[in-house]
Amino acid sequence: MQRKAGPEGSAAGEKRADTVDSMGREGYGLGRKGNSKMMNRMKYQAAIAAGILCCTLPAFAGKTREQGSTAKAEANPISNQLRSDVAESAKNMVAAAEEMPADKYTYHPTPEQMTFGHLIVHATMANYYLCSRISGAARPDVKVSDTQGKDDLVAALKSSFDFCTTSLAKVEDTNLGETVPFFGGRTISRGGLMMEVGADYADHYAIAAMYLRLNGMLPPTAKKEK
Repeated sequence: MQRKAGPEGSAAGEKRADTVDSMGREGYGLGRKGNSKMMNRMKYQAAIAAGILCCTLPAFAGKTREQGSTAKAEANPISNQLRSDVAESAKNMVAAAEEMPADKYTYHPTPEQMTFGHLIVHATMANYYLCSRISGAARPDVKVSDTQGKDDLVAALKSSFDFCTTSLAKVEDTNLGETVPFFGGRTISRGGLMMEVGADYADHYAIAAMYLRLNGMLPPTAKKEK
């Protein structure tokens, strides 16, 4: 037999339902009071964030504009880099030539490889050829041979770098696309020849450094600065 809920039972059930609903919402912060407090907190945090942005963005934008207005493009980046390469190679190659003992200028690891003295001759003549082609300056009529002694070869190498430094001093990037004569009857752009110089310098110094190491010496760039 099913028992019917009376008025008192109905009222009690509604009260329990209200209690459970209130605890369920407010227990997890989802009641009206919880919602109100959370919304107020979120609004407060948003206001603080907005204030920070308002204060920092104008300063950041002003700094960016200031940096953009003061930054200047380099006028001759390719030519300037070439002049820097010449100075660096002069320092390292001359130091390597001076470090190698005079009696080792005839040294070469295998019969097929050039002697150290011939390397210095090659580097010297390459300087005159490449720098005269790039700058348009007349190439000096210099005679140098690997049969000469160390002192003569070191002096010749220094003079060739002096020629490059002087002849390239006023070279600019305005005619990089102009073609100039190159080895084997070929032609090359002036800009391409500038890059060729850097490649040649790296090759020359790598050989010199290897020859020094094979004779138990450290290359100039491997030594710690005092």
